[in-house]
Amino acid sequence: MSGRQWNDLAANAAQATPFHRYEFLETLADHTGTTFHSFVGFADDRPLGLFPVFEKSVGPLTALFSPAPNLKIRYLGPVVFDWDGTDTVGHERRRQDFIGAVLSCLQDRFAPSYVLVRTAARLGDHRPFLWRDFEATPQYSYVVDLTPDASSLLDRFSRDARRNIRTETPELHVSEDSDAIATILNHLRARHREQGKSYRVTDSFVTDLSERLPDGVVRPYVVHQGDRFVGGMIALEYGDTVYRWQGGAKPEPDLPVTELLDWHVMRRAAERGCTRYDLVGANHRGISRYKSKFDPELVTFQSLVRSTRTMDLLSKLYRRLR
Repeated sequence: MSGRQWNDLAANAAQATPFHRYEFLETLADHTGTTFHSFVGFADDRPLGLFPVFEKSVGPLTALFSPAPNLKIRYLGPVVFDWDGTDTVGHERRRQDFIGAVLSCLQDRFAPSYVLVRTAARLGDHRPFLWRDFEATPQYSYVVDLTPDASSLLDRFSRDARRNIRTETPELHVSEDSDAIATILNHLRARHREQGKSYRVTDSFVTDLSERLPDGVVRPYVVHQGDRFVGGMIALEYGDTVYRWQGGAKPEPDLPVTELLDWHVMRRAAERGCTRYDLVGANHRGISRYKSKFDPELVTFQSLVRSTRTMDLLSKLYRRLR
């Protein structure tokens, strides 16, 4: 199947994310040293689903991922299509049959020692994985409803968020800047270093995504205080949703940079027809406290793992020795 055909199918799946775009998947493989495999299911010439998988082999061990690791891709896994005129039982059966068939194919073709799948929140039913001995760990994100008008939406925010957004701060200016990818990522790296954490998202990865994906999917936003950069974010827009993908690092004290940045992204995306703002992650308490300011809905997705006994022993040894 061509990349164009894959993208046409993904565009008709409510569960699909920008990470499911064929260009995104190819770029992810290029920058993680993995091999991308695209699984597509059909029944009676009608599409059942898409399931992107990444393969990485080290010696005799093969690991499979969806998404590939280390580049801050929160969601991937399968998407399953709704058929008009099909009842809930029929849709459930097709979903289970498709996911089960792909998992069986992965086992027969690769005999993997380790499989990790993180699903999109809209997938909903993860039982086909559980029935095949995957261990599930719930993951969380927040989604803001962008359908209210600006005033009504702002009224739902916390008091301090409303104050920071409504208070005039003439020296702060938020704008979209396609040339700011490196600046935003350098800022994020510095913040991670201050916390003793690694940050593996490279300038070349995000630049390649920006060049390969359709115009308007990758949207870098920056905040300047006068001529000085003080914050930024790389958002992704796809379908009805804008994703808070990279950025929003803690700014300098006494500047409402992050709230103004999030508000600007929400309003611009809503003007272009987006109805959802996915804040991309709500697992960590400190980050969740900030994101909850925007009166979001808590959504759940799953991290699903299956590994062999050999892989379990190697993982335990690695954790003990590191």
